[in-house]
Amino acid sequence: VSQYTFAMCSYREKKSEPQELMQLEGYTVDYTDPHPGLQGGRMFFNAVKEGDTVIFASDDEQDRILWVQAMYRATGQSYKPVPVIQTQKLNPKGGTLHADAQLSGKDGDRFQKHGMDEFISANPCKLDHAFLFRILQRQTLDHRLNDSYSCLGWFSPGQVFVLDEYCARYGVRGCHRHLCYLTELMEHSENGAVIDPTLLHYSFAFCASHVHGNRPDGIGTVSVEEKERFEEIKERLSSLLENQISHFRYCFPFGRPEGALKATLSLLERVLMKDIATPIPAEEVKKVVRKCLEKAALINYTRLTEYAKIEETMSQASPARKLEEILHLAELCIEVLQQNEEHHAEGREAFAWWPDLLAEHAEKFWALFTVDMDTALEAQPQDSWDSFPLFQLLNNFLRNDTLLCNGKFHKHLQEIFVPLVVRYVDLMESSIAQSIHRGFEQETWQPVKNIANSLPNVALPKVPSLPLNLPQIPNISTPSWMPSLYESTNGSATSEDLFWKLDALQMFVFDLHWPEQEFAHHLEQRLKLMASDMLEACVKRTRTAFELKLQKASKTTDLRIPASVCTMFNVLVDAKKQSTKLCALDGGQEQQYHSKIDDLIDNSVKEIISLLVSKFVSVLEGVLSKLSRYDEGTFFSSILSFTVKAAAKYVDVPKPGMDLADTYIMFVRQNQDILREKVNEEMYIEKLFDQWYSSSIKVICLWLTDRLDLQLHIYQLKTLIKIVKKTYRDFRLQGVLEGTLNSKTYDTVHRRLTVEEATASVSEGGGLQGITMKDSDEEEEG
Repeated sequence: VSQYTFAMCSYREKKSEPQELMQLEGYTVDYTDPHPGLQGGRMFFNAVKEGDTVIFASDDEQDRILWVQAMYRATGQSYKPVPVIQTQKLNPKGGTLHADAQLSGKDGDRFQKHGMDEFISANPCKLDHAFLFRILQRQTLDHRLNDSYSCLGWFSPGQVFVLDEYCARYGVRGCHRHLCYLTELMEHSENGAVIDPTLLHYSFAFCASHVHGNRPDGIGTVSVEEKERFEEIKERLSSLLENQISHFRYCFPFGRPEGALKATLSLLERVLMKDIATPIPAEEVKKVVRKCLEKAALINYTRLTEYAKIEETMSQASPARKLEEILHLAELCIEVLQQNEEHHAEGREAFAWWPDLLAEHAEKFWALFTVDMDTALEAQPQDSWDSFPLFQLLNNFLRNDTLLCNGKFHKHLQEIFVPLVVRYVDLMESSIAQSIHRGFEQETWQPVKNIANSLPNVALPKVPSLPLNLPQIPNISTPSWMPSLYESTNGSATSEDLFWKLDALQMFVFDLHWPEQEFAHHLEQRLKLMASDMLEACVKRTRTAFELKLQKASKTTDLRIPASVCTMFNVLVDAKKQSTKLCALDGGQEQQYHSKIDDLIDNSVKEIISLLVSKFVSVLEGVLSKLSRYDEGTFFSSILSFTVKAAAKYVDVPKPGMDLADTYIMFVRQNQDILREKVNEEMYIEKLFDQWYSSSIKVICLWLTDRLDLQLHIYQLKTLIKIVKKTYRDFRLQGVLEGTLNSKTYDTVHRRLTVEEATASVSEGGGLQGITMKDSDEEEEG
């Protein structure tokens, strides 16, 4: 202790600065006899230096012994004070001193209570300080680890000072000290205490430098016993570290203590070295760590199954319950591996190959899970689709992990589910084909409203030729086209059901995110071609139904387009929209196939527009045929003219030409409104109106052309003028462009009617009754 300077200090109560200070260097302390004249204590001792004497007092003998021993160590004097056997007692009467042969009972008990008298009086040179230090260090560590906070095995500064002082004063060897420290730390670690591996590393490196003789300062000795103990500790430490790596989830929970796993791996590499200077090959360390992680996989999975109580479920539960439990177990397994990646990835800081071994650990972990998974799947009934969520859960985790994607377990998972997916698509194709056949046979062609509210719960129908329930699409989200469908749903029940099934099936297969590209492309191609075939069947059946419906419709001005015809129109419009989404594939034959579907739909739309226009034109032709009765020179025309003139003398005769024009104009307007309201696609409505207008004007033009040599009857003229003018205005209001409205055909009709109007005005003398081809704001709108 020569490097320290000791002093005796006197403090006032509750003050941190000393009032008096006396350095003890050079003083000699010893026991003294009582001093009757002094107050403040009963037992006295003094410190002497070159004639200078300082007297101290304490309340009892035990305190005096302790003070003297402390000052004795501080002064470093060669003379060891010996306590006085007898104490003097003050005579209360005479003031004289009397000798007492025995200590008072009270002082004697206090002197013996700590049992230190034997050690105080012992000769230090005769004690086994190596043994005593081991006891001291063990008890100090036990006390330290019982603190309310975690010390991880590190001593406090005060404890380090005591241990350093003991070693320096009594010559305890440093190698022996650290060997004992390693032993105690390993015992506590084996018993569950958390010990900092860095601390183990420091002590191990210190001992190894002595044993292998390459101390940095070039000075180091080691005894044979220490060398043998070091080899035993090295083997024990290696087993401890391997066990900690095997239990890394429990020895380093959530990556705590921070950096402990990295330090453990580094220490293991150090322990595996044959000597401190020769590095161990990386493959040997990797082999040991791989073996530890293989054990870790079994340990982790065993504890997980015990937590989930999977063994009880697999032996007694129903197939549905087994699948439910294996799904829950899969979620737990994924969570465990995610925690490993998140909290134990620091191993890569010690070794670059740590992630690879962690991936091997995960494969071993999944291999154990495979046994339970296969057992649960084998228990499922045939053609059961409830296991698809399990595939989606596992596949979504594995495909996003670069090291596990298409690994051993991932490929095994695909091998199990490939037959299920193929079978499922086969049955769904049969189901959809049957639903199209049955649906169109029983189709009422009533527009479907609010279909988006009910479609996700629609049960797929049964296939009559198959003795099983058709598969229900599991866990699908509402298709992206649902919101727009809800806003304008005027298709038929069969078509909307078809579009939903095709989209839901494609969304389901897409959500599988099949990892193997070739099979994924095969699935996508098959579903797109299936959708093309189904849409083709839908379009053809709709077109056939449209033709039949239109053939049965009236050819008179009483014709009003039925809602079912508009529904058929909307089915083709929806098919056009859905084909882009359901049938499109990039490049190759698939793209050509999709183009054929588009062409088929476009041609079908053109055909039904032509059929509608033909129907409307046939009504106009009916009107014109009635007007033909008034052709000049016909017998019927003469009779009608005579009858009207004769009857007009007695009653108000109605105007046949005006009634005919009004009923036709009402027919046009109401059918325009129906189409505008019921058909969803504006572009097709515009095409329909363009063709309707052009065809109507053309028919009128041809009818007039056939009568170039004849003068029109007054009723023919009035009717045609009103029909042409109202047709022009109504179709202009419906958005028909000026170029179409003012075609050459219209100009021909307009000129002819204008000439006929002028002729009639001269010959009839106002017989047109205000009906004229001239535009007039005052003309009554009818």
